[in-house]
Amino acid sequence: MTISSLAVAGDNVPMGSTGPRSGGPQRRRVFSPAEKLAHLAAYEQACQTSGGGAYLRREGLYSSLICEWRKQRDAGVLHGKPAGATIGKLTAEQAEIARLKRELDKTAKRLAGTEAALEIMGKAHAYVGDRCQVRARSSLVRSSR
Repeated sequence: MTISSLAVAGDNVPMGSTGPRSGGPQRRRVFSPAEKLAHLAAYEQACQTSGGGAYLRREGLYSSLICEWRKQRDAGVLHGKPAGATIGKLTAEQAEIARLKRELDKTAKRLAGTEAALEIMGKAHAYVGDRCQVRARSSLVRSSR
């Protein structure tokens, strides 16, 4: 491909921008608590089918908004607010509650994994123990003959 072929290809096609700021400056969008909860639910449902990124692009949202809204939801800030109510930063107590909930979820997942591993180890131990007892019995039978 040469520079002249690029110039020819670009002559007839107007360069249109389809980026997020292509229409010039826009007013900042404001989401009500109900809209935030709806977006969170739809995004989490889309993530189950690996469509989270597509959902964000379609709705014009950023993943940082989703993270912030999750923190607010987990701290209970979004529930029970009337439409149009302002939602500020989390209080220290709400942030601590959200952190503890995340820590509890993480610990519960680790516990489930540990319990599964212990169950497997117990089954393996029982299997090996049974095999050893069968061999010991068969060696006793042979030696008594």
